[in-house]
Amino acid sequence: MAGAFRPARRRFVCGTGLAGAALLAAPFVRAASAQPIRILAAGTAGGSADIVARLLADGMSRELGQPSYVEPKPGAGGVLAVNELLQAPHDGLTLVVAVNSLVSEIPNIVKLRIDMARSLSPLAELARSGLVLVASPSFPAADVPALVAHAKAHPGTLDYASYSTGTLSHVLGLQLNKAAGIDLNHVGYKGSTAALADVIGGHVPLMFDGLPTSLPLIHANRIRPLAVTTPRRIAQLPQVPTFREIGYPQLEAVGWMGLWVPPDVPAPTQDKLRQAAQRAMAQPAVHQRMLELGFQAAQPRTPAELQTALRAESERVGAVLKEIGFKPES
Repeated sequence: MAGAFRPARRRFVCGTGLAGAALLAAPFVRAASAQPIRILAAGTAGGSADIVARLLADGMSRELGQPSYVEPKPGAGGVLAVNELLQAPHDGLTLVVAVNSLVSEIPNIVKLRIDMARSLSPLAELARSGLVLVASPSFPAADVPALVAHAKAHPGTLDYASYSTGTLSHVLGLQLNKAAGIDLNHVGYKGSTAALADVIGGHVPLMFDGLPTSLPLIHANRIRPLAVTTPRRIAQLPQVPTFREIGYPQLEAVGWMGLWVPPDVPAPTQDKLRQAAQRAMAQPAVHQRMLELGFQAAQPRTPAELQTALRAESERVGAVLKEIGFKPES
């Protein structure tokens, strides 16, 4: 985020005490001491990745008997977090929590030096969530049809924010432009925090945002929801229609938050981490908290199934962008 809204780099330590037997249970811990697991959250402090990473870190600390801490790493839709991951030793002590768009969308939008599909291996899906199109309280349109009419009456004058260039938050705006025949201008941020601040202030009237970060502001009447991208209406916003309901089925989309490592992390270490992460996220208290935040339960897919899904989604997004006539940014 820019200006005063850029969060300071923070670390959240989860778990401390260790027993000798617990050290033996984690083969990727070096024998001399229990080194902490560093979880890079690809986004700002308080963003969706950070929220999930904190819940995960607390559970993994208990599961592995090993301290874990979260380090928010905003910027470039998660690319900066991936850079940090790849520079660290590939021993399973540095992980990334990030959305699937790192592999399935961003490479279609921005020309990268990193081959995301080859540089990252998904260990586990942690949570799923749709997005919500929100508006500034001062924006005159109360629903999507009124938004479309307003955009057509004022061509080229309306902006929409995304939490980062290349993410689903960005792509959905491009799809809405195509589907509705309008021309919203994209403004990319380094996460939801600053983008939402500008939406609240009326500096950018619209944004596609994740439900976990928007719901508290919606309930506080600081932003107004117009439509959700989920297949069905969500329990927390029963009055808000889906895009399919209002005639835009192409904007139906659900992203997922995953735990990622470099592919050359030893296989036994990957297995250990994946099992610990899945057990941590399956705890009833964690599951309930995720639902309250607007997340849906993760699908229990294997890494191979996740890789297949990522390839398919990347091809789908690439086809959508080609149809729109979008060219990757340098």
